[in-house]
This record gives sequence, structure tokens and C-alpha cells, in this order.
Amino acid sequence: MIDNGASKRIEKELEHIDSGENHESDRNGPLRLIADAITSGVLAGSSDVIAQKISGNKKLQLRRIFLIMLYGFGYAAPLGHFFHKLMEKIFKGKKGKETTAKKVLLEQLTISPWNNLVFMAYYGLVLDRRPFSQVKSKIKKDYSTVQLTAWKFWPIVSWLNYQYVPLQLRVLFSSFFAACWAVFLNLKARSITAKKD
Repeated sequence: MIDNGASKRIEKELEHIDSGENHESDRNGPLRLIADAITSGVLAGSSDVIAQKISGNKKLQLRRIFLIMLYGFGYAAPLGHFFHKLMEKIFKGKKGKETTAKKVLLEQLTISPWNNLVFMAYYGLVLDRRPFSQVKSKIKKDYSTVQLTAWKFWPIVSWLNYQYVPLQLRVLFSSFFAACWAVFLNLKARSITAKKD
């Protein structure tokens, strides 16, 4: 027979499990990071295939697809994974519209400008194999346009992500929209490259 104290502890543990708080580290740990990285890499590669097809490429450039996948796998997903965990720590798991607005604002003023800068540099230096001086001048010329466009798109995605998506699925949600955004960035970068050639 279970005493009253043990019964209450079991009841409390069952409530804890039902609330989803138990195994939080499992849902946001190394396996989640690996799943996020693989998904992000596949979505990033898919976005490049789409951009190549829209650009009229008859034959897919496999090197480019691989390098874009590598970007999603090795940079975008890990950064997103740890950034969302950091946001939860900063805001101590608080919810509500005011907290969501603060998260969106913080994200748009920090990681959004950084990600666009990194992507533009990666695209120019790694994918296009352009000299640093050309990449630097291209970023100088086009960065503000890209970032202003990002601020028309990403705050809506971020709002939905923070308001309605559970922490363990936020990188996946962001990765899907990042694939759409990457098509835009790819096409923007390709049009600039075509003008320079």
C-alpha cells in the first residue's frame, strides 16, 4: 500500500510528465540538435535547387547544393538551436504577447542582421569564390536592401514561431521559412553576380 506522501509525489510526477516539462533536456538536447541540423541542411539544399531552377539552370550545380546544405547543417541549425535555448533562458520561459514582442525585437536587432551578413559573405566567398574585396563591396552595396527586406518578412515568421510553436520545433519552423528566404537571397545574389560578369 502506498502512503499518502508517496501518492502525492507520484501524482505530482505524472502532472510534470503530462505538462511536457519532464524530459525537456531530451527534447532540446543533442538528438534535437542533430535532427535540426539534418532538416536545415536538406531544406537549405532544396532552396538552392529551387533557386537554380527558377534561374533557368538546365543542369544542377551539385557543388553549390552541397555547400548550401553544409551552411544549413553546420551553421544555421546549430546557431538557431542555441539561440532559441538562450531566448528561453533570457525570458525564463515566459509567454504572452508582450514577451513574444520582446523576443521578436531582440531577434530582429541581433541575429537577423548577423545571419544576413554571414550568408552574403558565405555566398560570395565560398559559393562564388569571389575575392574578399568584391564580396566586401557587394555587401556594402546590397546589405541594407537585404536587411530592410528581411525586416518585412522575418518579424511575422518570428512572431508566429515564438507565440505558437513549442521550443523543440522552433528551429524546424524557422528552417522551413529560411529555405524560402534563401531562395530570395540566392536569386538576389545571382542577379548581382550576373550583372558583374
